[in-house]
Amino acid sequence: MLDHKVDDTQDSQQKRSGSIQSGNSSATLPPESSSMVSKAWSHMLEPVRPSGFAELELLILTFCTGIQDAISFPDYHCFASNQTGNTVFLMLAVILPNLNGEVFITANIGAALGFFLLGGWVTGQISHIVGPRLRIWLFGCNFVQSCLVFAAAAVQYIHGSGLVGPNAVIVVSLLAFASGSQVVQSRSLQMTEISTAMATAAWMDLMIDSKLFKLDNRPRTRRVMFLATLVLGSLAGAGIYRSVGSWVAILVSAAGKMLVTGMYLFNGAEKPKTAESQNAC
Repeated sequence: MLDHKVDDTQDSQQKRSGSIQSGNSSATLPPESSSMVSKAWSHMLEPVRPSGFAELELLILTFCTGIQDAISFPDYHCFASNQTGNTVFLMLAVILPNLNGEVFITANIGAALGFFLLGGWVTGQISHIVGPRLRIWLFGCNFVQSCLVFAAAAVQYIHGSGLVGPNAVIVVSLLAFASGSQVVQSRSLQMTEISTAMATAAWMDLMIDSKLFKLDNRPRTRRVMFLATLVLGSLAGAGIYRSVGSWVAILVSAAGKMLVTGMYLFNGAEKPKTAESQNAC
């Protein structure tokens, strides 16, 4: 009888210890899952290297910029990305305020220029802290930009594209902030020939290039591709604007930016510098 009680006690202890072990094992991730999470996190923390794939991403963003500026001027009499024109218009508003409402809308121009600079400042300062080409930063920053452009499309869809008023200022501000952030991000990829927004410098750099007609000239080729893509984006934006409305054009631009957000996951990583290469430098 005593032996039977001892056996029952041992069996119950074994069951309890077995349940505790199974609970611990279920609370711990399998080695395969833990390894996958670690690899994914390491992948997101890699610095993206400049490459042909990165060029393609910047050209898609350029196309989206062309779409935005093609609708922002007829709708709001300002540019979401081209701040040269906005700066001139803003100075005209100071000296010739009577032109407000005819040639330009002062509130829209001020919002476009101000939020463009704010987007560039915020993105640039954070880039200095986290690393401008860190994959997770490029992905997250471009995701936020895309969401801002989607929000601008939603505001236009709900409230229409009125020339003046708070809704107009909101749409212009969202587009301008996203554009300023985008320009800073494009510079971090070390391909300044594809600024994704400003065409004046690209035109002049192209004209004064001493190797303009040489076959092997990557900077020249990048400038040509940038300008051609900006033109195509503007034509596409104007066509969509005329056919189905500006909110659809903004929606297409936002979708293009979100596409680039996903593409950042597949960029090649920059190889870490070895001790030999650092000593050679």
